[in-house]
Amino acid sequence: MPTIAVIPGDGIGPEVIEQALKTLEALGAGLEVDLLDHINAETYLAKGEALSSADLDRIRVSDGVLLGAVGDARIAHTDYVRSVLLRLRFELDLYVNYRPAKLLADRLSPLRDETRRAMDCVVVRENTEGLYAGVGGVLRPQTPFEVTMDAEINTHHGVSRVIDYAFSIARRSVCMVDKSNAVPHGGRLWQRYWQEAAERHPDIETSHLYVDAAAMKLVQDPTRYDVIVANNSYGDILSDLTAQLAGGLGTAASGNINAVTGFGLYEPVHGTAPDIAGRGMANPIGAILSAALMLDQLGHTVSAEAVRRAVATVIERRWVTPDLGGTLGTEEAGAAIRSVL
Repeated sequence: MPTIAVIPGDGIGPEVIEQALKTLEALGAGLEVDLLDHINAETYLAKGEALSSADLDRIRVSDGVLLGAVGDARIAHTDYVRSVLLRLRFELDLYVNYRPAKLLADRLSPLRDETRRAMDCVVVRENTEGLYAGVGGVLRPQTPFEVTMDAEINTHHGVSRVIDYAFSIARRSVCMVDKSNAVPHGGRLWQRYWQEAAERHPDIETSHLYVDAAAMKLVQDPTRYDVIVANNSYGDILSDLTAQLAGGLGTAASGNINAVTGFGLYEPVHGTAPDIAGRGMANPIGAILSAALMLDQLGHTVSAEAVRRAVATVIERRWVTPDLGGTLGTEEAGAAIRSVL
C-alpha cells in the first residue's frame, strides 16, 4: 500500500489539507497516511528547527508528500520557510515545479475578451537553482555602507533537465522565458540548451520571450500557450500570474517533482493566508487539486480525473467558498466536492 507523508503546516494549511485527505479517503485510493503535523512554526519557535533529519528520513521512504503551507507572521525572517520547503526541494532534488493553470469556469477569468479566457497551460519552473539557491551575503550590515548580494546560479545539469522535462510533457508547444538580454551569462546557457532541445523536437512548436514581454502577452492572450519553461524566479512570478488568469490562487495546485525518481511534493499555491486562518472560510480546491496531481503521479489517473471533474461541477453550481462567488465554508466546500464524487 503506498504511503504519503502529510505536512499540514501553518495557517489555513491544516484546514485545507483536512479536506484533501477526506477526499482521498472518499475515493478509496488505498493510501496510507504518515502524518507529520509537528512540522510547523510552533515547533520552530520552540526548538529552532521544524524539519529534523528523522523527519526527512520518514519523508524519503514515502511515496509522495502532501503539504498544506508553511509560514508564520511571528517569524520575520525567511529562515523557517527555507528550512522546510526549500530544504525539501533541494535535498529531495525536486527540480521541477509543475504549475498547471486551466480555466475551470468562464466567470472566474478576469479577462474581458471571451475568446481569450479558456487558458490551459503549464508553467514548468526550475526549482533548485537560480536566485533561490541561497548564494550570497551581506557586508557591513546595518550601516550606511551596507552591501548585499544574491547570486543567480545556473548549471548545465539544472537547465538541461528542466527544459527536457518541459518538452516531455508538451502537447503542441513550448515557450522558453528568460531575460538573456539583461542577464547575459546565465542567459547564454539557457539559450544554447534551448536551441539544442528545440532542434531535437521538430514536431513541437517553440518560441522564446523575455520575461517582461511574457507577462504582457499572457494577459493579452493566455490561450496561445501550452508549456512555459523558465528559471526559478521568473517561473515563480509567471505561475502566480497564470493562476490568477485561471480563476485565482484558491484553485491553484502545484507539484515539486523529481522526474527521474518520480517522487513528488504537492501543495496548493495560496500560502498560509493568516488573515483567514481559523475562520473556516479557506478555499480547499487548491489542496484537493494538488492531491489529484499526486494521484496522477502514483498511477491513479482515473481517480485524479474524477476529482477534477467534481471540482469543475461545484464551481459551475457555485457550491464554493466566497472567493469563487459562493457562500460555503471550507468543510462545506470539501463536502460538496465529495458529494459530486
